Amino acid sequence: MRSHVSGSARDGGRSAGDAPLLGVIARQRRELEDLRSRAAADKLVDIAVGALAERLRCSIAEASQQLAQLAGVAGLTPAEFATAVLEQGEPTLPRPTGDADRHRRRRAWLTQAALSYPSDGSQIAAAVLTEALAPHGAVAVVLWQLEPDGALTMVGAAGLRPVDVSRWQRVPPPLDCAATRVIRDGSPCWWPGGTTVARVGPWNGARVALPLHRPGGVAGVVEICWPAPLADIGPGPRRELTGLADLCAMSLRTLADTEPEPAGAGADGLADRAGWLLALLDAIPAPVLLAHAMRGDDGAVLDFQVDHVNASFTDPAGRAREALPGRRLLELYPLMGANGGTFERALAVLRSGEPYHADGVLLHTLVGDTVVTDEVDVRVARLFDGIMISWRSADGPHGSDRLFSHLQRLGGFGGWQQDLRTGTVRWTDHTYDLFHRPRTDPPILLEELDQHVHPDDATAVENLRDGLLRLGEPVAASFRIVHDDGTMRRLRVFAEPVVDAQGALAAARGVYQDITSHYRTQLALDVTQGQLADSEAWADDQHRLAVTLQRAVLPETDEAAQASGLTIAVRYRPAVQEHLVGGDWYDTVLLPSGDVLLAVGDVAGHSIRTVAGMTTLRNGLRGLAVTGAGPGQLLRWLNQVAYHLAGDITATAVCCLYRPADHTLRWARAGHLPPVLVRGTDAQSLPLPDGLLLGVDPEATYEEMTTELHPDDMLLLFTDGLIERRGTAIDDALDNLLTIAARPAADVHQRADDILTHATPDTDDDTCLIVVQLQPGDRFRPR
Repeated sequence: MRSHVSGSARDGGRSAGDAPLLGVIARQRRELEDLRSRAAADKLVDIAVGALAERLRCSIAEASQQLAQLAGVAGLTPAEFATAVLEQGEPTLPRPTGDADRHRRRRAWLTQAALSYPSDGSQIAAAVLTEALAPHGAVAVVLWQLEPDGALTMVGAAGLRPVDVSRWQRVPPPLDCAATRVIRDGSPCWWPGGTTVARVGPWNGARVALPLHRPGGVAGVVEICWPAPLADIGPGPRRELTGLADLCAMSLRTLADTEPEPAGAGADGLADRAGWLLALLDAIPAPVLLAHAMRGDDGAVLDFQVDHVNASFTDPAGRAREALPGRRLLELYPLMGANGGTFERALAVLRSGEPYHADGVLLHTLVGDTVVTDEVDVRVARLFDGIMISWRSADGPHGSDRLFSHLQRLGGFGGWQQDLRTGTVRWTDHTYDLFHRPRTDPPILLEELDQHVHPDDATAVENLRDGLLRLGEPVAASFRIVHDDGTMRRLRVFAEPVVDAQGALAAARGVYQDITSHYRTQLALDVTQGQLADSEAWADDQHRLAVTLQRAVLPETDEAAQASGLTIAVRYRPAVQEHLVGGDWYDTVLLPSGDVLLAVGDVAGHSIRTVAGMTTLRNGLRGLAVTGAGPGQLLRWLNQVAYHLAGDITATAVCCLYRPADHTLRWARAGHLPPVLVRGTDAQSLPLPDGLLLGVDPEATYEEMTTELHPDDMLLLFTDGLIERRGTAIDDALDNLLTIAARPAADVHQRADDILTHATPDTDDDTCLIVVQLQPGDRFRPR
């Protein structure tokens, strides 16, 4: 009975007690299927990594890392991406339409762009443009690779005209363009509105330049062009474009590294990118340190990481060479970071690409708690996104030789010695430079010296040999050496005989010194002394003429002008140095209309030409004023005179017209300081109207101002020589003048003398000052 019931239960259902066991079995089956699926996926990924390593000719670890990065950017799992890798031979990209297929199209492009053309930059650029950027309006993509000298070489382009491809094949570091700015700053350039720097292609629309990163720093640049500006490039598009740049950098790997890295190569960095350098650097006797830039998120260089030190390198702190690679430069030598130190020089070299070298630099090294200072000769050069530094102690075994070499160069001399028995001649290095001979050529014997000198100096060489070899006495001589290119240098030689232990003449030695510049200077001095007397006489004549002309155009005050209700005092102070005849001028004249013309001006310079220009402007203003035109129009005409008729001069001026009928002053200025109005105990500068100085722009216009004068008001017109002081702002100098002008004064003459006495400029310039006072009277009441 129980057996029957049990059988019925197996046929018709499960007992409640079996449910937990069945759940465990089902879960284990699912986990087993998951394990099998993951194992299959891992196997698929391993196979894809192997294929990727073979295609990109890189290590298994690098291929695995690249596959993971590509899958993440493409939005695929590693297994899905591995499937795409293994299914693609020479894949044809799908070209779906519509927004719904945008993600699928991007994934397909990312897969192919990274794998299909790993060694052809133009195909990669075309894939980037056609499949990823053209739907968003981009018209061109350019790929550059960074060279060791800091230049950029084009390795791929799409959308450019052939002429642009030809012109932009190589971009030197000094050129200011989007790509060089990326290399200089290490960060992207986002220009949605276009740019004014040098542009690739004819478009002035939006432009993006992104760094191509790889281990060790920046490997190149990708630049993307749009035909018109964009409203903005938001965070989303920026992330996508940055992802494209990362894929381009990985796809272009084989352009720089056509052979796989040998096993045991150095850490990622400059040594990895320029591995061929290591053997070469180790063979160089000079010490060399190789380091790549370590940049922050904003592209700024934070430090340099040491990649390699060659066999000749000696650490100033005594550390083993093997302990230096992988360390930071400022960690090893923190005192390099001082202001103006070697670290700042290295940053400048990385930015500009210009090598730096300096001798006798003090290198401070922290050894424990002690600062050790060594005087070194430093050399810094850029290599890719990093630097090579070399330093050698100035006090090393060759320090004396180097010092002697510098002395020879500075003194322009070179040593020599000739063995008279064997005919052997020895020259120092600088002697070869004096004779313009390569160091592979044999030195010149005394017996052959006359073959290299000017024929007129053959006697001097013969006397040199005769004194040394026949008389055995120290001698000195001077002659001209004729080089192979026809140029000549004048040399002086000091020589002495050398005798052996028995007193016999054995050798001769001496020094050649280049005295060409001294000889030419002496000749020039002789000629100059002859010309100096003529020049001084001519200068005296010019000065007398200038002074005479200046006095002729600076007459006494016009009495008729003073009779129109004004009291006028005029002061002129010449420069202390008599030869500085300036162009300051003034004028006061009663016009036929009854108005009074008051004017001051200053022509730039100190010469007879300046005085002539002053004469032209002053007389020109007088002639123009009789037309009855206002001061603004008068200055406009006077500007035409200065620009076209006065010999290309520039000048400042203030032109005032005083109308006695209503006691108003109309005035305008041309780049000049404004008049000062003194009313009672208050002195203020009049408001400043617009007006460019004379002789600069022929179309310049001049604004007029109107000021009403009250009884006893005083008006000051002056040139800048009255107040200018070196190192003092013009506003401060003007405030000082206002303080002096506000002092009590009995009349215009006392005020003029007081101002001229207490205003103390230090520029030694001419000064003109006009003080005008409106005479008091019952007939006049201010409106």
